[in-house]
Amino acid sequence: MSSAHTPSFSHAPDGRGGARAASDPEPAGAQDAPVAPTSDAPGAPETSDAPAAQAAQAAPAAPAVPSVIPLTEPADGVGPVIDTPEAFAEVVAAFAAASGPVAADAERASGYRYGQRTYLVQVRREGAGTALIDPIGVPDLSPLREAVGDAEWILHAASQDLPGFAEQNLHPARIFDTELAARLLGMERVGLAAVIAEVLGLGLAKEHSAADWSTRPLPVDWLRYAALDVEVLIPLRKILGERLEEQGKAEWAAQEFEAVRTAPPPPPREEPWRRTSGVHALRNPRSLAVVRSLWEARDENARRRDIAPGRVLPDRAIVAAAQAMPRSVPELVRLPAFSGRNTARRAASWQQAIDKALALPQDALPSSRGPRSDAPPPPRAWAERDPEAARRLDAARAVVQRLSDEHDVPLENLLQPDALRRVCWTPPTPPDTEHVAQFLRGRGAREWQVELVAEPLAAALADPGSVPRPVPTTGTGAATRSDDGGDHGGPSTD
Repeated sequence: MSSAHTPSFSHAPDGRGGARAASDPEPAGAQDAPVAPTSDAPGAPETSDAPAAQAAQAAPAAPAVPSVIPLTEPADGVGPVIDTPEAFAEVVAAFAAASGPVAADAERASGYRYGQRTYLVQVRREGAGTALIDPIGVPDLSPLREAVGDAEWILHAASQDLPGFAEQNLHPARIFDTELAARLLGMERVGLAAVIAEVLGLGLAKEHSAADWSTRPLPVDWLRYAALDVEVLIPLRKILGERLEEQGKAEWAAQEFEAVRTAPPPPPREEPWRRTSGVHALRNPRSLAVVRSLWEARDENARRRDIAPGRVLPDRAIVAAAQAMPRSVPELVRLPAFSGRNTARRAASWQQAIDKALALPQDALPSSRGPRSDAPPPPRAWAERDPEAARRLDAARAVVQRLSDEHDVPLENLLQPDALRRVCWTPPTPPDTEHVAQFLRGRGAREWQVELVAEPLAAALADPGSVPRPVPTTGTGAATRSDDGGDHGGPSTD
């Protein structure tokens, strides 16, 4: 565990700040720069175009580029990985004696290993420093949660890390999600590196975010990266929290954080093989049966070997086989997608999966339409299938867009797109504010969302023609999680 030294962040009036980097570099532009010669300086070129010179002086200066200090070394240095019960007990004692919120992060091996298992947990608390914990050696982290009591935990994109924490029996009592906070504040880029650069003026490298964190021992460079990820979270949370208060969004954020913290695990996906990239181009049920059979064979192989399925057999190979439907191994390996050494080595087993699909009776083939669902059809089909519903959706989108622009909150954070489509396809009866609010709550909308959206949405559902259509704009309503890496899996990555 690193020492208890607290990093020296100094916050400027505009909310930016600097952290002590490896060599305390000065911000860009702070160093002495060569001065352009003037007309009365020795060696200055003569100028006869006075109007041009005056125009150049009158021209507005280019906007200054915010300085970003590269953050390359943790303030406390890089401590040893905590991988024994004895070392973990020392961490627990230190965190129990410290105070304040707990910054936390997790690293996985997405793209390398099967599933989303956590291979490193980083935690930091003022007075205790940073601890890098190996959950393989210390699988039960519940003593750490007990040690800090009801302290707030600070995470970035908490929905990606909390499931892994739960596997280690780590259940925070409260959370502050810096990614969600950035979204509610209308920031256009919400990946951790982008938010740190904009808010703290620090450059946080993300080159190890998509690394294979199941590697043992972990390289020192990776550990340095992991320690820096949590070192910035406490000062970042302070500034984002202040901005939420200033904009009157603190309560909104609190409701969002609690919804993420208490969200149940998603139900198992029905027919997960249909997510194979490129499967949408296949319409023949027999081809779909080949996809299903190869996907299931790949999944079993990947699970048994603890390897990411895409490294066992790429999606493009599955789709290529479903299109060609080879009848023998020689036919299979002639496909470019199966010509690689590793893929060809297992060609016999892949052909067995294909043969299994080809032998299925007609009534055992998968439907070309996919599993039945209570979800509305794709919006592009509404105008033909239910023109009135299409008008309601058009009006409702205009309402939500206006509120998004007015409150500087992305559309998808103002109201879940699925809830919006459902209330437009099958509106409550009558479609008044009370019933619309009840409908939205039933789809998981938070109270702050209901308070903002229910009344104008009810009016749009009742009379779609009364809603003015806005001119299309681009802005925070289209903000997305712009991730800096792939480890965090998911809607961006850090």
